[in-house]
Amino acid sequence: MRTVRITLDDELVVAVDRAAKSLGMTRSAFARDALRRTFAELRREELERKQREGYEGKPVRRGEFSAWEREQVWME
Repeated sequence: MRTVRITLDDELVVAVDRAAKSLGMTRSAFARDALRRTFAELRREELERKQREGYEGKPVRRGEFSAWEREQVWME
């Protein structure tokens, strides 16, 4: 692991410390977790964007999946 310096507003430091303490984490562990979650969210958003662009480029045609409807089992 590497040590890095970042600059935060005082209010943000207080909020981070409070949240980290309530979760039983250090400030560094909280920041690592927050960064990992943010990167995961960015990745999810990127995948959703690509999927959306794919469907916009080749939209589903009416009836395209109708043949599979008989294969579905609906539990009641």
